[in-house]
Amino acid sequence: MTPATGRGISVAIIDSGVHPRHPHIDAARLAGGVAIDREGRIDDAPDALLDRLGHGTAVTAAIQERAPDADLLTVRVFHDALRASAAALIAAIRWSIAARANIVNLSLGSINAAHRDAFAAVTAEAAAAGVLIVAARTAGDGPCWPGALPDVLGVELDWDCPRAAWRIARAPNAVRAAGYPRPIEGVAPMRNLHGVSFAVAQVTGIATCIAQRIDATAPPDRRAALMSAILAGAD
Repeated sequence: MTPATGRGISVAIIDSGVHPRHPHIDAARLAGGVAIDREGRIDDAPDALLDRLGHGTAVTAAIQERAPDADLLTVRVFHDALRASAAALIAAIRWSIAARANIVNLSLGSINAAHRDAFAAVTAEAAAAGVLIVAARTAGDGPCWPGALPDVLGVELDWDCPRAAWRIARAPNAVRAAGYPRPIEGVAPMRNLHGVSFAVAQVTGIATCIAQRIDATAPPDRRAALMSAILAGAD
């Protein structure tokens, strides 16, 4: 069987943007996107997507390493630091649904339980549209929203898990993965960017390749089949 490469699958990456000229990025697979400010306002100018923090570029590279032929949508919500409002994250998910993304990668989230219901509403919209959201389930010792919600594939850190694999977590609809990005020659893994963001990216890349092989017609059915395949196929 020919290895899956994510061809035909669209992935929205909600992060700090992307630097298209980075050597780990295949700019030909970048399919556009938007920047979203704290109030949820959208800027679709091409230069608005440029990553000035490096985080989104590293996340994008990790996904491309696993799924090099996927079509990637850049949704920039982190601008000067890895912080974004709940309004920005919700607007980013809604934009991704409207853009017909199959999978949404959300490496971070909110630990503020006051936003739980608003995230629950938008993740339910995504599920009804057949969009699988992959997001960090925890931050420290507490839940992270929307990753801890039932309509989301939550990801937890597992430093002992091989980078090309994933494992079942104790929580429902959740898996564990290693928190390392794509390696940089001459740089020790723990001196590079690392953490749950890259566990999420690893799972997104793997899920994108699985999605390429899912044979279902209706969008909600495709999402359900993809979720089941990930949870059934974990190491």
